[in-house]
Order: sequence, then structure tokens, then C-alpha cells
Amino acid sequence: MPTPKFPRVSRTSPAPRTSPAPTQNILLFLIAFRLINAFAVRTFFQPDEYFQSLEPAWQIVFGQGQGAWITWEWRHQLRSSLHPFFFAALYKTADFLASTLSFSPATRAELLVAAPKTAQAVVAAIGDFYTWKLAVRVYGNDSPGSWTTLVATVLNPWQWFCSTRTLSNCFETTITIVALELWPWQWSVGSTAGKKTGNQMRGTDRNRSVIIGFLKCLPLAALACILRPTNILVWATLAGLAWLRTSWAQRKILIFEVILCGSAILAVSTVADHHFYEIWTFPPLRFLYFNIAQSLAVFYGSNDWHYYISQGYPLLLTTLLPAALIGLYTTLTARKSTLGDSLQTTIRVQLATVCIVMPFALSLISHKEVRFIYPLLPCLHILAAPPLVQFFYPAVHSPAYARYSPRMLILIFLVLVNVVIAMYTTLYHASGAINVLSYLRQQHQAHSASITKRGTNSTSETGISVGFLMPCHSTPWRSHLVYPTINAWALSCEPPIDLNATQKAVYRDEADQFYDDPGQFLHHNMAGGLRHFPRRPSYISPAHHSVSGNAPDEAPHHDWPDYLIFFAQLEPTLHPLLRSSHYDECWRTFNSHWHDDRRRRGDIVVWCLDTVEQGAWRSSAQHQVQQSRDEQFDRIVESFKQEGRKQKQQSWMGFHASSTPWYRFLGLGNVRRRLSSRHLQRNRYIGLGVPPLDGRAL
Repeated sequence: MPTPKFPRVSRTSPAPRTSPAPTQNILLFLIAFRLINAFAVRTFFQPDEYFQSLEPAWQIVFGQGQGAWITWEWRHQLRSSLHPFFFAALYKTADFLASTLSFSPATRAELLVAAPKTAQAVVAAIGDFYTWKLAVRVYGNDSPGSWTTLVATVLNPWQWFCSTRTLSNCFETTITIVALELWPWQWSVGSTAGKKTGNQMRGTDRNRSVIIGFLKCLPLAALACILRPTNILVWATLAGLAWLRTSWAQRKILIFEVILCGSAILAVSTVADHHFYEIWTFPPLRFLYFNIAQSLAVFYGSNDWHYYISQGYPLLLTTLLPAALIGLYTTLTARKSTLGDSLQTTIRVQLATVCIVMPFALSLISHKEVRFIYPLLPCLHILAAPPLVQFFYPAVHSPAYARYSPRMLILIFLVLVNVVIAMYTTLYHASGAINVLSYLRQQHQAHSASITKRGTNSTSETGISVGFLMPCHSTPWRSHLVYPTINAWALSCEPPIDLNATQKAVYRDEADQFYDDPGQFLHHNMAGGLRHFPRRPSYISPAHHSVSGNAPDEAPHHDWPDYLIFFAQLEPTLHPLLRSSHYDECWRTFNSHWHDDRRRRGDIVVWCLDTVEQGAWRSSAQHQVQQSRDEQFDRIVESFKQEGRKQKQQSWMGFHASSTPWYRFLGLGNVRRRLSSRHLQRNRYIGLGVPPLDGRAL
């Protein structure tokens, strides 16, 4: 059988354009896919997903008295307000729709929770779409390389896990890849066109389109740098490479437009920050001052110098890591005679350079996180495409040939691994942090309805009270609590601002103080200490909920709440401390099978003061235990039945075999009868719970 011939995928030039790709269909597919992705994400990842975007946006729309948690970064003007203003517009629109359509409070709450997810799904889809468009520029329309890039983007577990979250890094990633697709890569290609004057360059249609794309690119690049100052590493690298290859006419355009567009975006950002902070401030400069001059970033953890190599890239790429590394290596080490001097080669080389420079520069900073290099992921998908095509293309397009079947099996295995990782991280791991806030909203709605039904509207304004004995920012906040009448408090973790080196060395935030000695913390920081507890929840009897017994010089930070929430790891510690209180378990939800922070291990447990809820939870738990026992008993009975059927079948086969002449001739009948007798005796002993007398196996 002749060996089949497959189309060779060029590393340096795009595949021939056969037909225009269905651009609109691809975008619609990606939007639908990311919408499903967004609403499938039910787990907690990083506090910044909520506290650096949704909480400030909530305060912008609903005001300062509506319970938004404004962290220290916002109080010290370290963050740009442009990202929160985007979500503020969504909150304003959703609230207007809820009011216009007369939604119920529960429906309005669900709409406010869903609005940021929906918008971020569209943003993520745009990022995926422009990743594919840049791949088309590199490999050609309808080429295996461009389609492989799209498939890699869709199947990447990190993309599924992170792209639809409301992190500024996700917004930065989309803005960066859109700007990269608009970047004037042609200016970095050595050609005689670069020797033309500026007027000659502007005169051709091709150069005019390049300049128009450049004018669209610069505002996006400036916006990405405003949102995340570290994004300047991407554009400084590309600008430096372009500067070395362009003519003076192109350099003049580059400098002029960078200053013009950068100043315009900076002016918009400054006005927005003045509106938010109510003072004139420049957050990027304050960001550098606090994180570098005062080294506050180290307070939130420091990592090894090789973090982005040993953990960052593996987390971003998972199963794509080998292909991405091969793509980086071949792109950066191939000889110029092999690569040629094409536009596609220039794009690949410069993308690979950015993927090396940015992690190297960020490795010089002590505090490292994988999301800091997230904007590089689209570039890595593009660079990983040629090795993937070279290895898997024959297996995909000629599955009938046996010699390619192992590659197909490897491909199926890698896809399944990606799906399992994506499903586990978005549906199970750290899911309790989201579920517990849904539970609190439901409880608030139930108690509000009960109070309204009884006609005691005077107490309905107080709502329920909640206390989180957890490491700081372990759950979302007002963006998921929604109701301003849910009075909640949590342990804080303010950094050591304006302290000297000696004070910083011994500084312990509130969460650290609690976990150092929970008993002492509760005694000194709770109203009533460990001796005076409320007997009934505040929504039933506010008078009974108010406590006394504090000394005049005491200044408790927190009141005992109606609901006390903590991780199961803390349960053995709290049981003896709160034995004399009226708190008892009323809800529990799975959170994680494992966690790198020992304080966050196990389920999330809710204790409450309401005896009705406690009784209902105990009844539900007992019912589940009984149901589990019944199912276990049914399995045991079924296993005995199967064993009985097997023994009957073996007895019949033994009788049939013992009746044959050869069986009787070899004397195997007596041996079988003796073994059967011993087996019967053993079963009789085991059934009576008595071991054999001689201690031997019968």
C-alpha cells in the first residue's frame, strides 16, 4: 500500500487562501461558547475578581452606604477607575431594566449577579476571535495553523477557567491581542518601502490601511497599560524591535502617534479617576510607589525567580506546554535563510521575543502570579500551532492508516485531560465560596418574606447579619450578597502602610491575629467576648440580639452575627470555644478536596442562631445518612445475590465435570468434595462470628 501524502504545513509562509473563512459565524460561535463558559464557572479564584472591579463598580452605581467593600488600594488611589466604570455601566443598565420591568427582588438580584458574567463572556469571545485573526495573518486563511490556533484557544483549560472572570488581567488580555492584530507588523519587515518619505507612504492605499490600523492599535495599547502598568513590557519590546527595522519617516509617525494617543487615553483616565476619587491623582505612579518603594507587594507573598518557568507557563498551557516550547525554540533559533524575511516570520519572531522578555522582567519582582503573564497566552497559542499541526495533522486527516493511530489516541487523551481539568476547576474546586453567598441570599429572601407576611415591617430593614471567620477575601462580597440589608463583616488583611522595617517584620493583620489564637481574638474583638452571646437572631428579636457586659475601655470590632461562616478546618477549634452559645450548624457545602492554604481546607460550614433552621438541617442530614445507609445495604444484598448465583453456577459445573470418566479416573471428585466441605464449614463459622478452632484457613 503506498504511503499517503499529506499537505506540508509551512513554517514560514501562510497556506494558500482557498476561500474566505466564515468570520461572522466564528465570532457568533465564540460568543455563544463563552456565554456557556461564563455561567458554567461556579468557583472562586482570586479576590481581585471582585474587590478590584465589581465592588468599586457597585459603589459607583449604588452609593457608599450600600455595603460595597472598598479595599486599601482604592483608598490610597492605586488603581485605575476605568475598569470599574465599565462594570458600573452594566450595573446601571441591569438595575434600570429590573426597575422598568418590575422584577421581583430575587430576580433583580440574579440579574445583577449575571450582568458582569455576560459582559465578560463577550469580552473573552472577542479575545478568542482576534487570536484567530492574528493566526490568519501568520499562517493564512483556512490554513491548518490558523484553525489549530482557534481549537487550542477553545480547548485550553486555563481559558475556560479564567477568561470569563472579571479580573483586570482578563480585560488586559483581550485588549492586548486586539491591539496586536492591529499593530503595523509591516514596518518591521526589511524592504525598500521603508526608504520612502512620509508623504509617499501616506499616498498608497496599503500604507494608509496600515496607519489606520496603527491609530486603532495605540489607544488600546495605552488602555492596557493604564489598566495594568506591567503591560508596557509588551509594547516597549515591540516598539523597540520596530524602531530598529523602520525608516525615519515611520519612526516620526510612531513617535507622534504614540504621544498623541497616549496623551488622549491618559487624559480620559485622569478625568475618570478624579470623578471616582474626588481628587486629582495618578494611580500608575502611586502603584509603583507603594509596590516598589514600600515593597507592599511582598506582603502578599514572594516566589522563586523561576516561578514563571516552573509554574506560570505550565498553568497557562497545561497539555499545550510541549508544543508551545517547541514553537518558541524553533522560531527563535531557526536560521534567517530558513525563515526568510516574510511578514509572517516577522510576526512569529516578535511574538516569541515578547513571550521571553515579559516573564524575564516580571521575574525580577518578588511577588509573582500566573495571571500577570496571562496576556501572553494568545501569542503562545499561535506559536504552538506549527508543532501541533506537524504531529497531529496526519492522524486527523488520515485516520484509516494504522501508523497514525497512536497519535490520534494521544490527541483524544489530551483533549479529555483538558476537559477534565476545565470541569473540575470551574464546577468543584473552591465552589463553596460562591455557593455560600447564594445560600445567604436565599435565607435573606425567605426571612424578608416571612417578616413581610407577619406585617412587622419595622424590623425588616435590619435584615440578616453574617460574620466570616475566614482568611480575608475568601468569598465575593456585595456583588454576590446584593442586598444592602445583609449586614456582613469579615476579617481584614490591611498591609503595613507607612511602617518602618522593624514594625513590618512583626506586623500581623487581623486575619493573622485570629488564626494565631482564635480564643484570644474572639475574647477581645467580639462584642460580649466568649461569655455573652445572643440567644435569638436579630431578624426575630433585635432586643435579645443586643449584648452587654463589655468593659468601658473595650472597643470590640464585631458583633456576634446571625450566621457564622468558616472553613471546616476551623471546626474543631470553634466547638469548645462556642459550646455555651446558641450557635449550631445549619448548613454546609463542599468547597475543595485540597488547598495550598491549610486555613481554607475542607467544607464551608455555616452556624446560625435560628433553632428552626438548625432542626431542619439536622433532619435533612439524618435523612441523607439514612438514605446512604439504605443504598449501602442494598449494594451488600445485591453482592450476596450475585455471589449466590456464582456458587450455584460453579456447583452445577462441578457436578457436570465430576460425572465425566476422566474426572473420576484422576480422583478429582474426592478432592472437590473435601474442598467443598471445608468451604461450607468456613462459611458456617464466619456466619456465627466464630473463628476456626485450629486457626487455619478451612
